[in-house]
Amino acid sequence: MVVTRTATDYYAQLRSLLPPGPAWDIEFNPEVDQLLKAAADLLAAEDKRALDLLAESDPDTVRELVPDWERVMQLPDPCLGDSPLFEDRRLAVRRRLVEVGGQTPAYFVELAVAQGYPNAKVIEHRAPRFGRSRFGSARFGTWAAQFMWTLDTGPRRRIGRRFGAAYFGETFGGNPNGALECVLRRSAPAHALEFIKYGE
Repeated sequence: MVVTRTATDYYAQLRSLLPPGPAWDIEFNPEVDQLLKAAADLLAAEDKRALDLLAESDPDTVRELVPDWERVMQLPDPCLGDSPLFEDRRLAVRRRLVEVGGQTPAYFVELAVAQGYPNAKVIEHRAPRFGRSRFGSARFGTWAAQFMWTLDTGPRRRIGRRFGAAYFGETFGGNPNGALECVLRRSAPAHALEFIKYGE
């Protein structure tokens, strides 16, 4: 754990480094003491900024250097729109750094959860296969079904625009989902046919 020194700590250190003699006595030379206090304040501020720099090097705690992280990682993500929220930009930086991708149903559920759909699930469609399909079923399926899957988002997001929580010009009742569709379609395998079923 990194501990920063306060101005009091630096002042005590600076006083202890002064050479002995009456020239450095507070009673005879109060200006030196004022100078030491000013220097201690500056050193404490520098110490704090050094700790801030350590925090900025971690995508979980970055705040001031988000634009620099975005420049290096080719962000902001076009899926977030023209003016994404600051917290969404921070999350995009972290995801770009640690995300490895995937093609499993669990990966696409994770993408939906990150976009605000905690009850999402993937429904995989079955292609007709000998020994697995039954005659007389209402939906026998097609060969293309082996490349189809549906993301069921579950209940509607709660952050939809509503009275008292929207700004002037926004449509009431809107439920932003463009980011989910963009992220999902960008990450889906090229040969797959993906569908999104929004919950009630």
